[in-house]
Amino acid sequence: MELSTWLAFFAASWAISVSPGAGAVAAMSAGLNHGFRRGYITTIGLVLGIWTQILLVGAGLGAVVAASSSAFLAIKWAGVAYLVWLGIQQWRAPAVPLAAKTENVGSPSARAMIFKGWVINALNPKGTVFLLAVVPQFLHLAQPLAPQYLIIGATLGFTDLVVMGCYTALAAKVLRALKSEAHLKMMNRVFGALFVVAGTLLALFKRAA
Repeated sequence: MELSTWLAFFAASWAISVSPGAGAVAAMSAGLNHGFRRGYITTIGLVLGIWTQILLVGAGLGAVVAASSSAFLAIKWAGVAYLVWLGIQQWRAPAVPLAAKTENVGSPSARAMIFKGWVINALNPKGTVFLLAVVPQFLHLAQPLAPQYLIIGATLGFTDLVVMGCYTALAAKVLRALKSEAHLKMMNRVFGALFVVAGTLLALFKRAA
């Protein structure tokens, strides 16, 4: 991949990462519930989900998902159900101060948080269709494709690590400013509603004819 091509994709990657979506909601929710240091673990899963999408696109399976109505709908509705379920869980979450959460042995493990982030991005056919539309514009088909996909994956992973880290830190900072149980409950419900909205938007998404 030529430097000029990579620079263009690097700029596009920031726009892709910054754009609001389920990943941003997940990062902020993690920051709200666990603080920055622990909440950032969710971002690792989000990046792994992006890499899964890129792997599918690179292997040609993304085109199959985009072309097959049954495969597309199966992944789409699985993603919708998961986001709505996350929204309900967040809405019903107890208004517990961060200090109490960090001492609670029942808090989710790092593996569970990574899995949660991975599912959010991996079960998103909208992301698959988007990558199918964007990535080929930056590929030189006469050159080996594997190294180009590796560069694209590393670039998207880097920008997502930075952007989702900012989202997580922002939510963690808001959390520190919330003192009352009513405020904490309100934030849980706000993020719960955002997960449901993200699921609704995914439900309304349709492939281009």
